[in-house]
Amino acid sequence: MHLNIVVYSKSACPQCDTAKSLLKARGLAFEEIKIDDEDQRKAFYEKCGPSVRQMPQIFINDQRVGGADGLRAAFVQLKI
Repeated sequence: MHLNIVVYSKSACPQCDTAKSLLKARGLAFEEIKIDDEDQRKAFYEKCGPSVRQMPQIFINDQRVGGADGLRAAFVQLKI
């Protein structure tokens, strides 16, 4: 199964580091896009949805799974 994984993150973000570590531990390739500018980050959150207010935001095959907890749930659902 080919997975297209994109991690939107910011610098100095422990949750972002956790999510990237989870992916690396499973040997999954991912693209990281850092959004350190606060205005750009707010615009990104608006595109994601009204409840999105934090990083990281992880997308698997263009579906937003959320942060590290959402990633763990996706691992179970996708049997990764």
